[in-house]
Amino acid sequence: DREVFFEIPPLETESSTKVEHVYPTSSILPENQLKLYLQFSASMSRGEAYERIHLIDVETGEEVELPFLELEQELWNRDFTRFTILFDPGRIKTGLIPNIEEGRAIKKGKIYSLVIDREWQDAKGRPLLTEYRKTFTGGPFDDVAPDIANWKIVVPEWNTLTAFMVWFPEPLDRGLLDRLITVVEAGGNSVHGRIEIDTDEKRWNFIPDVPWQAGDYELLVGTELEDLAGNTLSGLFEVDVFKFDDASVTEEESIPFTIQP
Repeated sequence: DREVFFEIPPLETESSTKVEHVYPTSSILPENQLKLYLQFSASMSRGEAYERIHLIDVETGEEVELPFLELEQELWNRDFTRFTILFDPGRIKTGLIPNIEEGRAIKKGKIYSLVIDREWQDAKGRPLLTEYRKTFTGGPFDDVAPDIANWKIVVPEWNTLTAFMVWFPEPLDRGLLDRLITVVEAGGNSVHGRIEIDTDEKRWNFIPDVPWQAGDYELLVGTELEDLAGNTLSGLFEVDVFKFDDASVTEEESIPFTIQP
């Protein structure tokens, strides 16, 4: 008989997964902040998210009671590296019973810390490398819908790989910025490239795969694009949906621009 030898690699026991980002990155969030995105460096376990995320009132040191909408189906991306957490809409919307009885989780002028427990396990059953804290101040209630007429664009020069830049007057939803803004040629063909978002989600940059060619282009923006409070290009989060005029809603808005030779 022939003997065969093989080695079994040791199990990874040391923690290495960490929270890379929490979006929004801004240090001021409106009273009616709608959602947060937690970005991890590796895939995470499921089923314990709401036990591991806390909102702390810095002044009192006490945890804010039930600030989030705890869904049975956790909101993960496909590889379980990004978790979306929603603030309870019932506490956000004016006139609803939770809003009247409990008030909003975030209050203007108060300082909070979002705390993510180190004990949260990744997909391999290891705790996070370290606890994560994001400290922010509550800002004013936001009841103004974003408007592309207030955006500033910076058109790149011909035959360069310079970024096409769009500046917003306020931070916009990080997850939606990744997929609801595109650049197309005059004929409607998409321009291929990569997106970079910075300046606390107030700047969208598009870097093409090949140098810009002279001609006419359009920036297409889905009207579902939201600000931090869930207000979209087509309406306010506070608006009663049964009174909203759907006839006024368009699926995309457009900003034309030209690159000169």
